[in-house]
Amino acid sequence: MTTVTPREMAREMPSPMPPPKPAPPRGAPVRLTGAQALVRSLEALGCQAVFGIPGGTILPAYDPLLDSTKVRHVLVRHEQGAGHAATGYAQATGRVGVCMATSGPGATNLVTPLADAYMDSVAVVAITGQVQRSSIGSDAFQEADITGITMPVTKHNTLVKDPAEIPRAIAEAFHLAATGRPGPVLVDIPKDVLQELTSFVWPPELHIPGYRPTTRPHGKQIREAARLITNARRPVLYVGGGVIKARATTALREFAELTGAPVVTTLMARGAFPDSHPQHLGMPGMHGTVAAVAAMQRSDLLVTLGARFDDRVTGQLSSFAPDAKVVHADIDPAEISKNRQADVPIVGDCAEVISELITAVRVEFESGRPDLAGWWRQLCNWRQTFPLGYDRPSDGMLSPQFAIERIGALVGPDAIYTAGVGQHQMWAAQFIRYEKPGSWINSGGLGTMGFAVPAAMGAKLGRPDVAVWAIDGDGSFQMTNQELATCAIENIPIKVAVINNGSLGMVRQWQNLFYSERYSQTDLGTHLRVPDFVKLAEALGCVGLRCEAEPDVDRVVERAMEIDNRPVVIDFVVGKDAQVWPMVAAGHGNDRIMSARDIRPLFDEDGS
Repeated sequence: MTTVTPREMAREMPSPMPPPKPAPPRGAPVRLTGAQALVRSLEALGCQAVFGIPGGTILPAYDPLLDSTKVRHVLVRHEQGAGHAATGYAQATGRVGVCMATSGPGATNLVTPLADAYMDSVAVVAITGQVQRSSIGSDAFQEADITGITMPVTKHNTLVKDPAEIPRAIAEAFHLAATGRPGPVLVDIPKDVLQELTSFVWPPELHIPGYRPTTRPHGKQIREAARLITNARRPVLYVGGGVIKARATTALREFAELTGAPVVTTLMARGAFPDSHPQHLGMPGMHGTVAAVAAMQRSDLLVTLGARFDDRVTGQLSSFAPDAKVVHADIDPAEISKNRQADVPIVGDCAEVISELITAVRVEFESGRPDLAGWWRQLCNWRQTFPLGYDRPSDGMLSPQFAIERIGALVGPDAIYTAGVGQHQMWAAQFIRYEKPGSWINSGGLGTMGFAVPAAMGAKLGRPDVAVWAIDGDGSFQMTNQELATCAIENIPIKVAVINNGSLGMVRQWQNLFYSERYSQTDLGTHLRVPDFVKLAEALGCVGLRCEAEPDVDRVVERAMEIDNRPVVIDFVVGKDAQVWPMVAAGHGNDRIMSARDIRPLFDEDGS
């Protein structure tokens, strides 16, 4: 018999969490409807928030939800917002995020956020209503085979056909979502199953045959990895989001300082290692720092922790880090050697892996530490020669990089920052300094425009004591800004910085570089104030502010920081021509990197 509670690990959390409660004894059966059993199960699992919209087939669940004193329901304006809010909540708190929708279009509107959570390994449970059992397969009103539709984008999904199975299905969903490699789980429940009486017993006995994630790494691989680290002269610690998921950032810092190796943190791992640390080279990949990209290309050993050799990091895979041996540690065995062959594969939880590596490396270092002085001279040269920077617009308009940089400086590292997808996302990753895990929440793998506002809503609901800023673009913002009405009514006072360049900025940048400046369908017209973001914010119950000049940025941001009783939207009107640099063009190797002025080889002919 197994009792499942939300994953509450004591090693490391973005926010303080209570210790797990001891398993309660199995209770006596209670006669309840399936809907009541669903709500009771959520309460027993420690669920504190559900983001959703009622509809015909899920409606039976909303009646007992009204009586719950433990679960807060947030009525969103679109199911996509519910899914992204659940993701933001999960990322900010370390708990399982929960969203709810009715059948048909309600459920299919969750597909994008579920795919997003799947790509970024986020623990989300989606509960959907389904047409009654006798109507399944008949093309009934608002019927959709949501388990079939979401099979490729969920860690697991299930259709519950017996009300007695609801507690077990929900408990298993939470367990599966939060353990091993986290991911979204969908539970589909027909309307008549929610209405039917059943015997509710808690805790349920879980039945998940074959599901036993490996958390403890194999000692032989750990020893071999330690040997490679000791012999390496150009090592790099390649850190992915799995380190944050494993609450292993404190151990990472100890490991990095022990080895003396440079650290690069992917888009999903910003905050896993402090930006202020002298060993941190920044973000690698398509829009990473030159030092981070160059270090990986010239390395002789990549110690890869919770990362998956994503194409946005590697560029052209065949030319990526050609001289490097690879130690690859991940809790998901399917990721190891999927893209880049690992010389030392390590399956395990990153916290366990790093802890054991520390012990093994210390033993190896007793015979002498590797000399990395020459490597660091080269790294420091790259870092000093190619620092991150930007040019002020020649037309005198506000620089978007400056606005984002000042937000980070004024708001500080204790805040949570979310982002949509596009140029503003890359600038936020580059020019805000991240010192803590859980301070940066964005859509990495799927690249979902519209992510920022609902994710910020979920993060703020889960962490009401922390300032939450959504850095958004005018294109992304127009996809999900209706959730600002939810924030206003539910008293969730997020801040939204709209980087308004009047266009689909990243697409326009590619048209500028690769399509002879033929700007096809990227002008949004927002520079003409269609819509007027200040008036739109006010119409949605928020405070609307506008900033168009560099001298006004600090004043406007500080004004937004003073307002804590309503959401705030700042319309930063910036120029169209600012671009994200550095850049490795898609499909190209990382040894050729684009600056604002040219395309240059990363290395001279002699390899220096």
